[in-house]
Parts: sequence; C-alpha cells; structure tokens
Amino acid sequence: MTSFVYAGARQKITIFVVINLLIAGYLGYALVAPASSIKTTLLPGTTTHGHYQIELDCNACHARDMSFIQDSCVRCHADELKLAGDTHPASKFNDPANAELLRVLDAQKCVTCHSEHVPEQTRPIGVTLPLDYCWHCHQDVADNRPSHRGMTFDSCATVGCHNYHDNSALYEKFLDSHHGESERLETRLVRTRDFSQRWRSQRPDRYPLLPEHADNPVRADNSNADVVERAVVDWADTGHAASGVNCSECHQSDSNDSSTWSDQVEMAACGNCHQAEVETFGQGRHGMRLAAGMSPMQPKFARLSMHSDAAHRELTCNACHPGHRFDTRYAAVQACLNCHADSHSSSYQGSGHAVLWQKELAGELPADSGVSCATCHLPRIESSDATLVTHHQNFNLRPIEKMIRSVCGNCHGLQFSLDSLADPELSLNCYSTAPSRTVESIDMAHRWFEAQSQKRSRRKQP
Repeated sequence: MTSFVYAGARQKITIFVVINLLIAGYLGYALVAPASSIKTTLLPGTTTHGHYQIELDCNACHARDMSFIQDSCVRCHADELKLAGDTHPASKFNDPANAELLRVLDAQKCVTCHSEHVPEQTRPIGVTLPLDYCWHCHQDVADNRPSHRGMTFDSCATVGCHNYHDNSALYEKFLDSHHGESERLETRLVRTRDFSQRWRSQRPDRYPLLPEHADNPVRADNSNADVVERAVVDWADTGHAASGVNCSECHQSDSNDSSTWSDQVEMAACGNCHQAEVETFGQGRHGMRLAAGMSPMQPKFARLSMHSDAAHRELTCNACHPGHRFDTRYAAVQACLNCHADSHSSSYQGSGHAVLWQKELAGELPADSGVSCATCHLPRIESSDATLVTHHQNFNLRPIEKMIRSVCGNCHGLQFSLDSLADPELSLNCYSTAPSRTVESIDMAHRWFEAQSQKRSRRKQP
C-alpha cells in the first residue's frame, strides 16, 4: 500500500516538473524567438496605439536592457523632433539652473512621461502622458499672464493651447499674425507634386518611352502573352512610361541578366527611385512593421474598424498603387476606403471635401484644388529639390495641431482650423459640419500683444 502511495506521489512530482520545464522552455524560446505571436505571452500589458504594430518585436525597443529604451525612442523620433524645433529638448535641462526641477520631473528622458504597457494611463490620443506635467515647472504662469488665472493644472495641453514638443502652429506671434482671418482663404495653396519633372530632368536620354519599349521577357511558350499585353497597355499611360522607366527596372535586379527577373516587385525596387516615399512609409503605422523587419501590416491587426474583406491585405506599395497603372488618384481616396471602415473614413464621401475632390476628378476644378484623404493624411513636403508626398500617414496627427501648417492652413483661416480640430465630433463626421466651439488662444495672444504695445507707447510718452 505504501509503495502505491509513493509511486503516486512520484508521478505527481514528475508531472509537475515536466509541466514547469515545458512552461520554462516555452517562455525561454519566446525570449529568443523572432517577432511572432509567441511573443504575446511576454507582454506585460496593452501597447499604445503608435507601437502596437511592432509589439511582437520586443527588441525594437528593448535592444539591450531597460536603461537603453531612451536610445530606442531617439532612434525613431529624433528627426521628427528636430523638424518640429523641439521646444523642450533634453539639452535644455542640462543647464544646472534646472537641476532642482529635474528632481521632480526628469525631462531628459522620454519614459518619464511616455510609458508602454500601462493601458490605464493611456490617453485618448494614444500615448501615456501625466496630466500635471506642465504644472511642475510652470506653476507661476498666472503671475505673469492674468489671462491664465483660474485655469486648471491639466488644461495646458487643451487643443489650441500648448504642446510640449511642437508649438510651431501655436506660438503667440504665429497666433497673433493670423488674428482675424476669414474662415476660407481667398488664396489656397496645395503644393503640386513635381517628382516626375525632377526625374525626367535627371534622365533626358530615357524620355519618353513608347509601349514597344517595354522589355518584359515573354516566356518561350508565350503563355503569359495576354498578361504582358495588358500590363504594357496599363504601363504606357503612366508616369513611369513617360519618364523612361520600363519593365526591367522594376522586375529585374540586374538589367543585363534576364535570369534575375521576378514577377513580384519588392519595395526595395520602388525605393531605388522613390527613396523618400519608402522611408517615410516605414515611419508610419502602415509601414513600421516592414521597417522593423517584420511581415507587412494587415488590416486585421488594426485597432480601428476595417472592412472584413480587407483583413488579410498586406500593406506594401502595391496595396495602394496597384501595378501596372500606379494610379495616384485611386491611391488618394479609394485605396483608403477599401480598408478603413471607421466613422471618420466612412463619412468622407458625404463631406464638402469629397465634393471638391469629385469636381477636380471631373475637370470642373483645377488640379490640387480638391481634398482627398491623401491631401490631409499624406501632405506634400518640400525636399531639397522637389515637392514630394510624405507617406508617414500619422505624421501630423500627434499633436493634431500639426495639421494646421501642413494641411488646414492651406485653405482655411487659423481660427476656423483650430476650432475644427478642437471639436471631437467633427473628426467623427470627417469635418462635414461647422465647429461648435471656439478656441480662445488666438484672441488671448492678440490681447497680449496689444497690451504690450500700449505699454511701450505709454513709456515713450513725455
């Protein structure tokens, strides 16, 4: 009887040990495994909106250990902060005069304000952010600015007021200079893309090409002749053909070796000519998985509502610019609506912006006068020698006031733009109605400069 008891106990211990070894082995493998679903067991909590696409690649942030997370933040966001003219760079707090403030809030490190895997602290804009971070250093603001008296400690970052890093559309002189602007500007400016003109000027010997110049090798059995013919017809009407870019430049890694032909065109091939577009694509939510060495983003991974039939579509260049037409007008609206099913996207077709876009497509309005999804979310940017389209589609969404300079201010006055961005209902209906609130910061800035001007005038009086 006793032997049976011992045998049962040994069996239970063996099972316990085996189970624990299996668990330890699983977790151990998860630590060293490449980015995959197995990594989900290691996540201590939900990741923020901006990083969840790469949450299965732990090493993207935790390359060595926790102390180096700051390096990871800077690696991805330094250029963006530099472009914004970061108003609170870490270097500002190296001044010994700020040493006392750093005891309360270590503003030299991103993770002081921005943390991951803490959903209970994540704000609606998708980042973790303490509500009182401004108050620690600016408790005396009301002493110098009577207009700020009575304002609550957590109201500094209200839309239209202040942003910690990027105040390029909110600093007082800018606000005052746009005081009194009308709702719609008489002169509207949406930069015209001129990539093709730049490319042609660099390759005068290859411009233009005709359909017969398409050098797609047809198989010996001619089995793909119809496919080739359709591809050539589509290609002949594109900017590629007009600029002297033929089949081999996308499909062959070595134009002198036909054995390198591939029916699938990798993004690297696109990047040979469209380097800036590919780079910025990798910085946004659509392409950040590819930039991290992971598989392409798919709508099924998204946290926004997406159409079910688009769940497994892989987001690469061809997802929005399907070959061989590479239609930028299709990419500007329809490519977005094929995936996105959220309220903002679904409301676009009923908006005044969509009416302008349809009129442009019909030739009733000049080029670049309509407003597509891309107009707002893929704004045109000036490079050293051309006007390009940034493919970092959430570049101007955090903070949302970044849209003023790159988008809204092209057509609308500053007051109307700020009022619209501050109204959450307008985001849901894709800005189909007038804003229901008024942001006071422009009037506050104007009154401030008027008061300063009056003070100077009084000092000049005898």
